Amino acid sequence: MNTAINLKFARRLRELREKYGYTQEKLAELSGVDYKHIQLLEGKNPPAAKLDTVEKLAKAFKVTLTKLLKF
Repeated sequence: MNTAINLKFARRLRELREKYGYTQEKLAELSGVDYKHIQLLEGKNPPAAKLDTVEKLAKAFKVTLTKLLKF
């Protein structure tokens, strides 16, 4: 992913997490993704998220990949 997409994903991830009332730690528990990695993904200079990570996050939110990546 390029930087602009990484930033859009970071905003979308935080938006959904807050909508669902999850802390980063709770999302980590539900998804199996380390909370420190979630912090990085939501950060100001986020790394590219791997497809398996995106899939785990979508499952934690109980949404499709399309809905998670709708930004």
